[in-house]
Amino acid sequence: MHDRITSVDVFLFERPRDTAYLGKPGSGETMIGDKYVVRGFNGTVYPLIDRSIVVRLRDAQGVEGWGETYGLIAPDAVASLINDLLGPYLMSLPAQNPAETWDALYALQRNRGYWGGFLADAIAALDIALWDLHARADNKSLQAALGQPGSAQLPGYVSGLPAGTRAERLAMAQGWKDEGFHAVKIPISHTDNGDVAGEVAALRETLGPDHKIAVDMHWAYSAEAAINLGHALAPMNPWFLEAPVAPEDVDAQAAVAEGIPMPLALGEEWRTDWDYKPRMRSNACSIVQPEMGHTGITQFMRISRMAANAGAQIIPHATIGLGIFMAASLRAALAAGASCHEFQHTIYHRNAKLLGGAAACSAGRFEIPDTPGIGVVPLEEAFDFLTVIKD
Repeated sequence: MHDRITSVDVFLFERPRDTAYLGKPGSGETMIGDKYVVRGFNGTVYPLIDRSIVVRLRDAQGVEGWGETYGLIAPDAVASLINDLLGPYLMSLPAQNPAETWDALYALQRNRGYWGGFLADAIAALDIALWDLHARADNKSLQAALGQPGSAQLPGYVSGLPAGTRAERLAMAQGWKDEGFHAVKIPISHTDNGDVAGEVAALRETLGPDHKIAVDMHWAYSAEAAINLGHALAPMNPWFLEAPVAPEDVDAQAAVAEGIPMPLALGEEWRTDWDYKPRMRSNACSIVQPEMGHTGITQFMRISRMAANAGAQIIPHATIGLGIFMAASLRAALAAGASCHEFQHTIYHRNAKLLGGAAACSAGRFEIPDTPGIGVVPLEEAFDFLTVIKD
């Protein structure tokens, strides 16, 4: 068990990219200053750089734990919640199981209707750091602290084929297959003029009948349009469709799940098991995708246990910042019995070089060791991209 928390440090991680996530801004897309682009296909704002909020906790014995959450947009909002409220309250609490601490932090604002968004992300960062510290204090890996000790392999699926032409995307997909990756997911933006069916058909012809091919629909469809696309894709036997409709619309999600002939995957924007419960009752998805950067470890595990009890498959989502919450996600995925994990190949290895202990990913698998905590700490060179955010 870790000791009482005595310090909470908050950092902004920012690292420039040669090409923005999901590709260069297009002619029909809106720039917000020099930091953000609003994507035309779904109206969502994305940063032009790699960005996250990182936290470091120390307890009274000097043991450290590291955590991370989304800082993609307006990161100071998350940092302020930690510095002004959550961090000081955390330091007033006794040492206890991290899940109990998550409940205490969540209770601070739930009766005012604050139970998601930036607040939940801030709690997620602290929760990851607490679990890291908790496991390290007992010289255990996170997966051992969660009841599943030992090193293991976890299959990874290739996420995205960011190339300008179909021929280039097919060559990229074939290259990953040649390296031992047998599953790929494409966003609807990685197509020629929105021809999703044509893209999937070409991938199926190139990769063969057994390769897993999923489609990320990026919340861009109505229920009717999503169902129609599902039937158009059926001859290509997709692995799953992801995030087809507005994320708040449980009725539409359930209608799509019932109306398409392949599995539906949801969950990357959920923060807590309260987000999953109505979708579980409505049979709105058969694949659950907890995102560690939003859930933290406590809620990742609660959602995963509910999913397993409901007979759903667990395939965690993976947005990448520095890579701390990705490390936590891989280890929690082992404990949760996940079947595989998203591999953001344009980001993962690039930023993993800034961390000591990051899991290797090659030949279609993550190699996850049984080292203490979440297994990673920022290396000296990481601090070239980390800026302390004070009160």
